[in-house]
Amino acid sequence: MSADTIFALASAPGRAGIAVVRISGDKTGKALSRLGCKTPPPRRATRVKLIDPITKELLDDALVIWFPAPRSFTGEDVAELHLHGGRAVVDGVMAALAAIGGVRPAEAGEFTRRAFEHDKLDLTQAEALADLVDAESRAQLRQALKQMGGSLKELTDDWRHRLVQALAHLEAVVDFPDEDLPPDVADKVWGEVRDLEGAIGGFLDDGGRGERIREGLSIAIVGPPNAGKSSLLNALVKREAAIVSAKPGTTRDIIEVHMDIGGFAVSLADTAGLREAGDDIEQEGIRRARARAENADIRLALFDGATYPTRDATTQTLVDANTIAVINKADLLDQQREVELDGADAMRPTHFISTKTGFGMPALLQRIEAMIKARFDMTASAAITRARHRKALEECREALSRSQIAKLPELAAEDLRLAARSLGRITGRVDVEEILDVVFREFCIGK
Repeated sequence: MSADTIFALASAPGRAGIAVVRISGDKTGKALSRLGCKTPPPRRATRVKLIDPITKELLDDALVIWFPAPRSFTGEDVAELHLHGGRAVVDGVMAALAAIGGVRPAEAGEFTRRAFEHDKLDLTQAEALADLVDAESRAQLRQALKQMGGSLKELTDDWRHRLVQALAHLEAVVDFPDEDLPPDVADKVWGEVRDLEGAIGGFLDDGGRGERIREGLSIAIVGPPNAGKSSLLNALVKREAAIVSAKPGTTRDIIEVHMDIGGFAVSLADTAGLREAGDDIEQEGIRRARARAENADIRLALFDGATYPTRDATTQTLVDANTIAVINKADLLDQQREVELDGADAMRPTHFISTKTGFGMPALLQRIEAMIKARFDMTASAAITRARHRKALEECREALSRSQIAKLPELAAEDLRLAARSLGRITGRVDVEEILDVVFREFCIGK
């Protein structure tokens, strides 16, 4: 652990009513004293006049809150300076702090890393704090709060406790074969191992729900030229985000817009029309369109109502369980009705809309929201939110599986130890030095 006392702007940079500067370390009290401030009562906002320790000029009329160790965010002595948010005020206070011996600006994520090092947070909670700061949708916010509250930690800690218990019983059988141990010890060990393998396997089989919510979901609009894909994107985001033209091939590259649907962060992509391309640029656009459609969480397959009931065969091959089939230009039809569209693997209901008149758009948006909520249900208490969580759980499951076919009990015990170590890496119990920099460098300065 560093002996330096660190400081940083903990609020957003730029002009504001209030700016918060956070200080942490054993020289925090000294730093306050050098700024002309006596150590105030703990956890009570106290008005102070901050003085430049060199020029003796007034820096600000501010509030200071003192959090003595260990009852602070980092576990060290911490102070928060609540300043007027002008740039000159903040720059003056930061410069004064930097001039104090043993006090330096914090690196990105250093406050949270110190909280981890002082057992104030485990790694999953530290990651959740970063997600909370970055949350742009209600779904991301709820997921981050659950994880920060310890949902993933509690689940993996329970699995690890059960695994360590099973390992201890197996090692007792190996190390003390002549002792009068209960005859069913080994059976209980392997019953527990099978239960754990099943539970972890079921948790992994989540379709990437947590990662997708954290990163944002992807929706791709695909279809033939002039079906109205760019018009549909504009109608959904309620602004002119894409150029609309009657000329085929206008959209050559993917146009991506971020929006919120039902509390979920969504990236909505308008793609090139699916047809036999006339030049290399359009061919590349169509290749990218197909790739985006194949990798999207949800597809909107758009068909041209001007040719209805004839439907584009290429687009029709993309219709599956993750696709909403839509027929545009319903204003050109004599009647709009719910029909069945032949999909790639099943019959899928079709939505009639008109991006020109707005007909069917509220129903389509409701259908998209319903599909998102059905696929990314958030009722579970814990979720896998990062690739490192998934990798550790996969390694754990593989070790549990190997242990059950090991030819020697000593080898089985080693596999159980590896499984427990993999679970420990999720929360930071063991072997975490190699991943600390990766975890904390994602933070902004001041966290």
